[in-house]
Amino acid sequence: HRYIKTFIAGLLLWVSGAVMAENPRVTISTNHGDIEVELMSKLAPKTVENFLSLVDDGFYDGLIFHRVIANFMIQGGGYNADLTYKPAPRTVPNESYNGVKNTRGTLAMARLPDPDSADSQFFINVKDNAFLDASSDGAGYTVFGSVVDGMDVVTEIELVNTHLKRSFAALPEETVVIESITRIDPGP
Repeated sequence: HRYIKTFIAGLLLWVSGAVMAENPRVTISTNHGDIEVELMSKLAPKTVENFLSLVDDGFYDGLIFHRVIANFMIQGGGYNADLTYKPAPRTVPNESYNGVKNTRGTLAMARLPDPDSADSQFFINVKDNAFLDASSDGAGYTVFGSVVDGMDVVTEIELVNTHLKRSFAALPEETVVIESITRIDPGP
């Protein structure tokens, strides 16, 4: 019986490790601190694949949070500190009908009016934003991750002073830099 118990315990450990490996995690390192995010690879597979490809390519390194609206969201991933747009290599199909809501602490893709126009820009909801969810009236904004650590950093960024500069409304007065986004090694 001891061998069976050891085998079952090992099997359970292996299964739990496999389940954890299905949801990759990344660290968004900013000049305000780190934000750890768990990605929802089963619920938004194309969005997560696109995001991780950009992460692996170092696409986000040095970009900024260029749109920060208290009691709404913080958005980044498209512009550098001198407000030059960095074009993304591709767009990703909308996956907002995955049943995941735009609630506080979730990561979602920004897009243009075309639902399939999301590319690299993302936002973190700082409150529940049900009006961004998919409905019978149309596609919403694809949620593909959730903050698991560092929500205090998100709040700090949310509350920075902002201003209008050129065509950027809600631009932080002091630049909020995404120093890097890196995968968290799931371990052996």
